[in-house]
Amino acid sequence: MLFLLLNIDNQLYAIASQQVVEVLSLVILKTLPHTPKYVAGVFNYRGSVVPVLDLCQLMHDRPCCEHFSTRIVLINHCGCDRNETSKSEMPHLVGLIAERVVETLQTSETEMVDPNIEVDAAPYLGKIILNAQRMIQCIRPEYLTVTGNQ
Repeated sequence: MLFLLLNIDNQLYAIASQQVVEVLSLVILKTLPHTPKYVAGVFNYRGSVVPVLDLCQLMHDRPCCEHFSTRIVLINHCGCDRNETSKSEMPHLVGLIAERVVETLQTSETEMVDPNIEVDAAPYLGKIILNAQRMIQCIRPEYLTVTGNQ
């Protein structure tokens, strides 16, 4: 499998490449009142309004730094109810802001292990890739939400 690697607070995370639509430079976002802090705003992407989540804010309660390598990763998002295995809505675009989005990783299923811990506040955290000296946490975007239910 091919993964896009993201850096969030100096930790590596991975998103499966088949979920990625495009990797974009940062754009000016329209902020929305009364949204959770991790909802960075929305932007116009080819005639569609796309919500953007700040992964640093979501995971570590601080916004991503605006480096040259900070990007918006545009994904096809189809949310899941965390108590169900079926997808609960039609796919739509969602942007994810992360730092140092500059690397991909080709790996096999055998290098992916279950961490054997479930964090109720972070159902989007998936398996861990054991690769050389690195442990890379997989992100399950279907469990990310743009509402206050995170």
